[in-house]
This record gives sequence, C-alpha cells and structure tokens, in this order.
Amino acid sequence: MDASGPLVSNRTNNNRDLARVLRHSKPPAAAAATAATRGQSTMPPPLPRAALPLRPLLHRSRSLPPLLLRQPRQRRGLSARASAAQLAGPPAAGGVEDAVVGFVAGKRKATELAHAVWRSIIQKGDTVVDATCGNGNDTFAMLKMVADERVQGRVYGLDIQESAITSTSSFLKMAVSSHELELVELFTICHSRMEEVVPKDFPIRLVAFNLGYLPGGDKTIITVPKTTELALQAASRIVSSGGLISVLVYIGHPGGRDELDVVESFASSLPIDTWMSCKFEMLNRPMAPVLILLHKK
Repeated sequence: MDASGPLVSNRTNNNRDLARVLRHSKPPAAAAATAATRGQSTMPPPLPRAALPLRPLLHRSRSLPPLLLRQPRQRRGLSARASAAQLAGPPAAGGVEDAVVGFVAGKRKATELAHAVWRSIIQKGDTVVDATCGNGNDTFAMLKMVADERVQGRVYGLDIQESAITSTSSFLKMAVSSHELELVELFTICHSRMEEVVPKDFPIRLVAFNLGYLPGGDKTIITVPKTTELALQAASRIVSSGGLISVLVYIGHPGGRDELDVVESFASSLPIDTWMSCKFEMLNRPMAPVLILLHKK
C-alpha cells in the first residue's frame, strides 16, 4: 500500500466532518430568526448568581419617596435661580442704604438721609426731642415714627421763636389725627434748656437739631455756637443708651461755619468707649449742609 494512502483517507474524513458541522451550524442572526420563527424566546440567559445581590438595591431605589427621587432636579433648579440672582447683582438697597447711596449720588438731601437713620433707631412708643422745630417738618416725621396703634410715644418740640412754634402747631393740626396730636408737646424755649422741659424719667431715643435760621423767617435770628454747645451737652446727658443725637448744620449763612466748628469739636471730644461720631459732607459743595450723627452705645 502506498504510504500516502492513510493520510489521504484521514484528510478526506476530516473534510467530511467539517462540512457536516457547517451544515448544522448557523450565524447568530440566522439562529435568532429561526428561533423567532419557531416561537422560542430570544431573551438572554439569566444573570449569574453573583449578580443577584443587585436586585434588592434596585428594588429599594424604586421604593424611595417621590420627593427624594425628584430632589436632584430641585437642586438644579435652585442652583439656576441662585446663578440668575448672582448675575443680576445685589437687590436694590432700602432704608438707610438707599438714603446713603442717594446722598452720595446727589439724589437725596441730607434731611432725607437723617430721617432714614432716625427710622433705623426709633421704635414705636419711644420718646424723642426736636430741639429746633422750625416749620414742623422734622417734628411731623418724628411723630409718625413713634406713634403706634395704641397712640403711644412722645415728641417734645422746642424753638426759641414763637413764630416757629405757631407754624409747627398749625402744620401738625392739619397733618395728623387728634390722637396723634396729643403725643406732641411744644415749648417756646432755647434748645440749651431742654432739660427743663423733658422729663428726666423718660429714656430719650433721639435728639435732633436743625441749625441755622427759620426757613421763610427772619434770617438774622439764628442758632449760635454758644447755646448750641450747651444744647449738645444737655442732649448727651438725656439721650439713652442706643439713642442718637442728629445735627444738621446749615453753613451758607454768616456764622454757620463757626457753629459747625463747635459741633465738630464737641463730636470729636466724646469718649470712644460710649459714643460713635460720624459726619456726612459734600466736599466739593462748600455751602451744602453737613450732617453729624452721634450714636450712644
């Protein structure tokens, strides 16, 4: 027998076996189509047992309350709103901040700034002193700040001119109710003598000065440095802790600068452990009024 005979026979048998395997095997897509045609399931085999512990975790996540499930979306919404607020800048200033910004920008008067500071200090039912009534504008503002629902609080108004007291009284009678009017007491007296009319047993929250002359009145009748200094000393004695002395100095008339010097000297001499002194002044407007605030700790 030829030596190559058994090799050829084995090679032929191997080819026949390979052809038989190829006839019975099909590609994955064809196998899936055949299985679908026969109605068999095409789902993948079950996960190995090592993956089964994930099922309780998935079950617990589906059972969480809806609020917790929606929480990430809420956080994204809050972040978006916060970012929008930051881009928009800080909210519009109000109260004292608004008044300070307006004063610096030249859109608010010194009197408006003073009133804004008063409102931050005064509480309903407080006792306050208008040491220079003038035409009653400051007296009216103070009354509205201290009068509460029970019509409490007290405003003491002083002026050395009878015409100023008359003007203030007439204005208040038209501007406020009769119950509020009962909270005001007016005195024709120099502001340096305020301790003679203000009760000593009442804590005073605010003493306000508007130094100069009576608007619309006799410009030769003005407040003067000597009595103003005495008045400031009296105010520092009667104002309570947490209270304020507010001094608006008009300097456009003769003697105005001298009076400002006295007020600044007094403010600078106050002890730093019990007082805070500050000044608001327009440096490039030499005739503009100057506001000096003295806060008692």
